[in-house]
Amino acid sequence: MQIVVLTGSPRKNGNSSYLADRFIAGAEEAGHSIFRFDAAFKKVNGCIACDHCMTAGACVYDDDFTRELKPRLIDADMVVFCSPMYYFGFSSQLKTVIDRFYWINDTIKGVPKKTALLVSYGDDSLEDADAIKLHYETIAKYLGWKDCGIVAAQAVVAAGDVRGTRYGEEAYELGRAL
Repeated sequence: MQIVVLTGSPRKNGNSSYLADRFIAGAEEAGHSIFRFDAAFKKVNGCIACDHCMTAGACVYDDDFTRELKPRLIDADMVVFCSPMYYFGFSSQLKTVIDRFYWINDTIKGVPKKTALLVSYGDDSLEDADAIKLHYETIAKYLGWKDCGIVAAQAVVAAGDVRGTRYGEEAYELGRAL
């Protein structure tokens, strides 16, 4: 499979970045091809609802979403969302990427793809991740993509807290099991 891993952490060595690393290691071991897009370190403009993409067929922005990510998303067999949870949702960097899906909605909606969610958060309650899980599940359902799993790493705050927990192994196994 061709897998796109979308990360939203602004910390290069953060907890969700580590989950992405582990997932990618497992998926590559299983023979899959990976394209990683670290949204926090790319130039991605937010959608301004101008509808130029719907009327003229192209987005008004010529940014990293347009040049690098768009063709990979269209061709991908799987899209993995990987983010720290900020106020019960995706990081703004990843949410900006997701909002730009609007441009290619007709190209990716209803096309059989697999998807997964890797999320890290500081709270120690499982229920605290319900909102981000619901958002992810709603996106997957809307697009008609098949959920392959969720790794929710709770109680990891400082960069590196996730190392040595079971969550890295869960992400690795999720990637390897594909």
